[in-house]
Amino acid sequence: MTAQPHEPVNVSAPVLDKNLGSIRVALTVPQDREAFDAGLRMALDEVRATLDLGKLNEFIHTWWLIAHDSMHDRAGRERMYEHAARVQELADRGQAVPRGDRTWRELLAERGVQA
Repeated sequence: MTAQPHEPVNVSAPVLDKNLGSIRVALTVPQDREAFDAGLRMALDEVRATLDLGKLNEFIHTWWLIAHDSMHDRAGRERMYEHAARVQELADRGQAVPRGDRTWRELLAERGVQA
């Protein structure tokens, strides 16, 4: 058996368990926690109605990703909510909503996500 090369592990980055309790604790922005709680109630209601855990697994995975973002870029999450509130105010007043100048692929690439 030979040793295989591998990528170095960043030991300074916290490891987030993929469970509901760990995910909720890692959400650093109040709006994220509120959305998590509301979404969890909906996911559990669906599981009770359908007996299908697929939606709960999808919920956990999605919020695990959001929790990582929250842990590593709280200011970015806060800016996102502030921007969303400004856009909603414009929409509520019937004003034009500004469009971004970058594609989703460009935005994800900035965050190191391969799309």
